[in-house]
Amino acid sequence: MIKNITIGQYIPGETAIHRLDPRVKILATIVYISILFFIKGFFPYIYVLGYLGAVIWLSEISLKTILKSLKPLAIIIVLTLIFNIFMTPGERLFGFGFIVVTREGLYQAVYMGLRLMFLITGASLLTLTTSPIALTDGIEKLLNPFRKLGVPAHELAMMMTIALRFIPTLLDETDKIMKAQMARGADFESGNLFSRAKAMIPLLVPLFISAFRRAEELALAIEARCYRGGENRTRMKQLKLIGIDYAASLLTVLLCVAIIFTG
Repeated sequence: MIKNITIGQYIPGETAIHRLDPRVKILATIVYISILFFIKGFFPYIYVLGYLGAVIWLSEISLKTILKSLKPLAIIIVLTLIFNIFMTPGERLFGFGFIVVTREGLYQAVYMGLRLMFLITGASLLTLTTSPIALTDGIEKLLNPFRKLGVPAHELAMMMTIALRFIPTLLDETDKIMKAQMARGADFESGNLFSRAKAMIPLLVPLFISAFRRAEELALAIEARCYRGGENRTRMKQLKLIGIDYAASLLTVLLCVAIIFTG
């Protein structure tokens, strides 16, 4: 399951999606996730599927990689479906004792399942097609207007990006620790869900030690390069909106309009 987590990973490329301005991708992702919560019918999901399919096709990210991003959250998706099916009041279809399945529950389960899958996929595409440096620059540029209110835009952007970038690093470290303990007789596969969760507890101590060590190494590397924050910093690549960025923004706006008027 650890290898299936794609959040924080970046796949280099020269596609149209990779070349988009990071500010456009961040804002488009925020709008895309927000508009999902305004959908109240099934038909608008067709627009979302078309939008998402176009992004995946243009980014040239394999469908296998996209499906991997859904695997770690499969249990959450299934639990969401179960809760919506059995706990939504409405027209009774069938039941066994106090367990009742309603028509509204089935509809709600389908809507929530689609919403979660589209949300996870859209968020994963942002990190899969945007390098950590570009993501940092994009977040900082978007937060710059709040500097007048005392918000440390550069520092916040850097912390968010480092935290996101460290996710795959810590997952690789976890995998190494698990393999080392399995070689010494540890069992992480057998037993029920609670037994396997309990078996994961011994991983926490070496994982925390590794995380603190990496954080200290990163801090020393930053200090060795005389890093002093974002003041008066220059960039080799300046962010500039071009035609493809305006086209992507227009497509996102059209998606919102279509969902608002049909949802």
